[in-house]
Amino acid sequence: MTAIGPLVLVIEDEPEMRKFIRATLTSRGYRLLEAERASEGMQLLTSHNPDLVLLDLGLPDGDGIDLTRQLREWSRVPVIVLSARGREDDKVAALDAGADDYLTKPFGVNELLARMRVALRHAESSRGGAEVQSYEFGDIKIDLVRREVFRGEQELRLTPIEYKLLVLFAQHAGKVLTHRQILKEVWGPAYAAQTHYVRVHMAELRKKVEANPSRPKLLVTEPGVGYRLRDRT
Repeated sequence: MTAIGPLVLVIEDEPEMRKFIRATLTSRGYRLLEAERASEGMQLLTSHNPDLVLLDLGLPDGDGIDLTRQLREWSRVPVIVLSARGREDDKVAALDAGADDYLTKPFGVNELLARMRVALRHAESSRGGAEVQSYEFGDIKIDLVRREVFRGEQELRLTPIEYKLLVLFAQHAGKVLTHRQILKEVWGPAYAAQTHYVRVHMAELRKKVEANPSRPKLLVTEPGVGYRLRDRT
C-alpha cells in the first residue's frame, strides 16, 4: 500500500509559481490544494484541514499577514510564507503574526523542502501529547526534569534566563523566533521593545553552547529578524 503524503495548501496568485511548487511537491509524494485568493484559501483551510500552508503575502483580495493572523485564532497548522518581499520588516510582521518560517523568492527546491520537513516535524512533535522530558541537538542535551544542560559529558552552568532561552529554542527547533517573540516568552509582554536584552543574553548563551561562539552552528542569527535553533533537515 502506498503511503499518503502530507496535504499542502498553496495560496499563491502567480501561475508560474504554483506550477513550480506543484511539480516540486507532487513528484515527492505530497498532496496539493491550490488557491489564488485569500478568501479561497481560507475556505480550503476550514474544509480540508491541510498539514502545511505555503502562503504568498501579496494576494489579490488581501494580505497574507492578515490571513495568518486570522488563521492563528483557531489553528496551529504550520505556515511558511513565500514572498518576493525581502524587507526585514515584512519578515518580522509575518513571523509575529504567527507564520512558522519565511522564504524570499526566488528560492531553491532543496531549501523549500528542508523548511517544509522541519515545519511538519515540529507540528508532529507538538501533537504527540506525551510530556517531553529532554531535548537533544548537536552535542547539547537539556534535561527538563532536573533542569540540567550538558554539552557532551560536561554540565553547563546556565543562568535562569539562559536556560529559558535555550528551552524556548529547543521547543521551536528549526523555526525562526523574532526578537519580539523571544522577549514575550522569556521576559514577558512588557519587555517587547527591549531587543538589546536578547542580544546580550544570546551572546552569553552562545559562549556556553557553541564550540566557536563567533561562528555559531546551533543558534544562528536571522539578520534583522531574530534567531533560529538549527534543526536537522
